[in-house]
Amino acid sequence: MGIIKTKGIVINSANSSDNDKVLTILTPDLGKIACFYKGAKKSKSATLNSSEYLAFNDLIIYKSPNDNYSINQSEVIELFYNIRIDVDRLNYATTITKIINDVTEENIPASDILQLYLNTLYVISETDKDLDLIFCIFRIRLLAILGFLPQISNCLECGEPMTEDMDEFYFSIKDDGVKCKTCQKLDKSVIKLSKTSFSALIYVLSCDAKKLFSFEIPYDDLQELKLLTKIYTRQKLDKEYEVMSL
Repeated sequence: MGIIKTKGIVINSANSSDNDKVLTILTPDLGKIACFYKGAKKSKSATLNSSEYLAFNDLIIYKSPNDNYSINQSEVIELFYNIRIDVDRLNYATTITKIINDVTEENIPASDILQLYLNTLYVISETDKDLDLIFCIFRIRLLAILGFLPQISNCLECGEPMTEDMDEFYFSIKDDGVKCKTCQKLDKSVIKLSKTSFSALIYVLSCDAKKLFSFEIPYDDLQELKLLTKIYTRQKLDKEYEVMSL
């Protein structure tokens, strides 16, 4: 118990009274926590912006003897303004936040997940990168962080190496990895990938976090990656995540 200094992003906000809120905040060291924020709704309060959905803040938090959290002080680091004023960006950010809320647990450190989440929101907010590609990259990398790391260097059945001179690859949803052209014939769960979409998959799973979103792929290859990511996410998280369309 006592005073804790940390950073965190508001992933949910609920009214507690006329002036107060209860915020769900994702932090690197405390994981996901519920925090009471007294006076957060006062129109002249400096806390108003920092209690908004998707506000990323420097925080001073008090943890009581019965393990309840309350915010003593907050200072905005980033509000992701461009997400707030664009419906498409907001829809993708909201869907990503739903996934984050589902896969994180209270009081379990989540520094890698938070880093990915913040990087993803930044790219959505500050670039014109294809939102579907961002959504694919986010889900693939998140599943890897959660421990769902597929076998992509060799065929799962015969061990044949996956080399750059191959023109097509087959990803087995059932068996969590790639299969060669021969072995894939008996697997009805395989998704065919081009050389470009397979290279994108390798890159997302292995690159430095700071360079995660530093590529583009053609439309047809993106459709393959979207299909793979949609089905693989549904299998691993046992839930369908669709971005709301207008």
